[in-house]
Amino acid sequence: MMSTTTPRRKKPATAAVIAISALMAGITVAESAFAQQVAPRNRRASAAQGPIVNRVVIEGNKKVDSAAFQDQFQARARAPYSQAAVDADVGRILEIYRQSGRGLAQVTPRVVDLPNGTVDVVYTVVEGDKTGVKEIRFVGNNQVSSSRLRGVMQTTETNLLSFLKSTDVYDPARIANDLELIRRYYLKNGYADFRIVSSDVAFDANAGGYVVTIAVEEGEQYRVGSVSVDPRLPGVDPEALRRGISTSEGSVYNAEAVEKSVQNLTSNVARQGNPFALARPVGSRDPSTRTINLTYVVEEAPRIYIERINVRGNSRTRDYVIRREFELGEGDAYNQVLIDRAERRLNNLGYFKQVRVSNEPGSSADRVVVNVDVEDQSTGAFSISGGYSTADGFIGEVSVTETNFLGRGQFVRLAGQLGQRAHGVDFSFTEPYFLGYRMSAGIDLYSKFSDQTRYSRYENRMTGGTLRLGLPFTEEFTITARYSLYQQEVTIPNDADQPYNDCSVPIPGVTTPFNCETNGEASLAIKNAQGETITSLAGLTFNYNTLDSTRNPRNGFYAEVKTDFAGLGGDSHYFRVTGDARYYRELYEDVIGIARVQGGHIMGFGDNGGDGGDLRIIDQFFMGPSLVRGFAPNGIGPRDISTADSRANALGGTTYFGGSLEVQFPIPVLPRELGLRGAVFADAGTLYGYDGPTTFDDESIDVFDSSKLRSSVGASILWTSPLGPIRFDYAFALTKEEGILDANGNRVGGDRTQAFRFTGGTRF
Repeated sequence: MMSTTTPRRKKPATAAVIAISALMAGITVAESAFAQQVAPRNRRASAAQGPIVNRVVIEGNKKVDSAAFQDQFQARARAPYSQAAVDADVGRILEIYRQSGRGLAQVTPRVVDLPNGTVDVVYTVVEGDKTGVKEIRFVGNNQVSSSRLRGVMQTTETNLLSFLKSTDVYDPARIANDLELIRRYYLKNGYADFRIVSSDVAFDANAGGYVVTIAVEEGEQYRVGSVSVDPRLPGVDPEALRRGISTSEGSVYNAEAVEKSVQNLTSNVARQGNPFALARPVGSRDPSTRTINLTYVVEEAPRIYIERINVRGNSRTRDYVIRREFELGEGDAYNQVLIDRAERRLNNLGYFKQVRVSNEPGSSADRVVVNVDVEDQSTGAFSISGGYSTADGFIGEVSVTETNFLGRGQFVRLAGQLGQRAHGVDFSFTEPYFLGYRMSAGIDLYSKFSDQTRYSRYENRMTGGTLRLGLPFTEEFTITARYSLYQQEVTIPNDADQPYNDCSVPIPGVTTPFNCETNGEASLAIKNAQGETITSLAGLTFNYNTLDSTRNPRNGFYAEVKTDFAGLGGDSHYFRVTGDARYYRELYEDVIGIARVQGGHIMGFGDNGGDGGDLRIIDQFFMGPSLVRGFAPNGIGPRDISTADSRANALGGTTYFGGSLEVQFPIPVLPRELGLRGAVFADAGTLYGYDGPTTFDDESIDVFDSSKLRSSVGASILWTSPLGPIRFDYAFALTKEEGILDANGNRVGGDRTQAFRFTGGTRF
């Protein structure tokens, strides 16, 4: 049986399928044709626009962080390359470097080709050294000279000493601070309407440095008219408040004195039980008389409390070191004047690069949060210094100092000295807030050797220490209590080079019966002082200081009185008081007058060794150029005239006093930036009243003791050099003690003069 298979027939294509297939084929053909037509046009357009920037890179910048260039470039990633944008970027980079003090920086752009029509833009920088300030110009200053204003600034001009300093390098932050210093200078000197019109810094490529131009508008100088207090609080006595005012009628208007008065008034009223009281000055100008009438209004401020004090940014300094400078604490009444005072104190510590105190709202309307933002800076120093003086010869010092020890705000110093006629070591430690109170406590340990053989034929080594406690009653007045315990060892050299004791201890081959007194024999008083003695001493120092600057004062008053009582055990028994007062006044622009008086008296009691006096020789005063210039160290005062070496055998005295007048001025022919100044002076003073032993066993000495007033005049050159202060004095003695004639007709007991005196030092 046969079977047959019927083949399967294909389904016929529908009309819709046929239509879609035809449409897709048409589209493919159309796309291919369009692509062939459009591609050349795209290539031509891309070539016209240039390559696309892949990335922008700056390299070689070590002194300026890359973040400073962010968002500054016109050439940007994923944007078409543009030569104009690259040129603009080069100019912008150079400007950023000029603003950072590197005006000689060089920038070289290059383009790195990459696949797919992209490029990298690379700016290669050669930073160069920092660029100096070639000139500082002032415009509009008719009352104050440009040289004086340059002296106010921290920025200096480039000169021959630039290799020793860095203040002539252009620094925008320093310039900004200089503008504030200039403003404060004018306001301090009566120019209440002063303002800085503009400041411009331009880089002079030909000069190779910057030219700073500062335009000012000085206005008139005002004096203080009437001064009054307007207390708008019940129970406040206006007369009691006036004692805290630092401004006085008729004086030159001083914005700093006004600010200080506001602080004093606010503090005084707060201590009287008015924590929300606030003082503010109200001034009314009288252009016809050029005076400002001041009224200090004391009124109650809004009742706002300090919710919290946040201390931020102190990576090294401890929180409590910062918080203790605030007279306010968390929960206390908020007082802006006291907050400002704390900010100034923190800046004056020298622990921080910058300090900024700001406020923000607290948890309620009557609460405020105080934020203290600081940035620590290095406070340690290792220094090598050296110098020369006519008294001590060459001397060098190596010291290590830390003003913020372990971030606790403590001062520590260790130093060693080595010189021709002096050497030693000393250690000092100071805690500025002892037991949490605003009083300083410290200790000084020392061991010092001094060679006095040029003037008194002995050598002295002093080893001991001092404890001190400082109590600041006001910002100007401080009392310091001291206790010292030290040992002194007096020796008289006796060898072939220095046979100063060979009459008592002959030197073989050197001493003869005829030369022991003529080759420099020491006085019996000095021989009696040989050996070791211990002094136990307690004292007080009273210090009053209103100087405008501790380094280079121009105006103000400084006075110091010391009282010492020795006899709390030990070998010395005396009461001593000394005083030193100096008054500075600027007589004319940059011409400073200085008046100084000093004096002292010491009174012995008990048994200090020897007969005929109550004081040992090493406890008495020895004076010379520190009292009257033109005289040698130990050059004036009582002398032993018993020996042929009486000019060198100074015995010291119990009473001295003296005065000095000096005028310091710039040297006209020299640029002030060099730091050279001249001075003329006149000194007068005396030392007398030897009260030591005159009889020693079977021998005695003759003492010539004259209270004659010594005087001198002279001139000086002062150099505030980058290596330290240096001073040259040349003095001529007008009056001096000539001494008396002995039995042989020789003049003995006269003063020793020294016309030229040089002191100086370095720090590097």
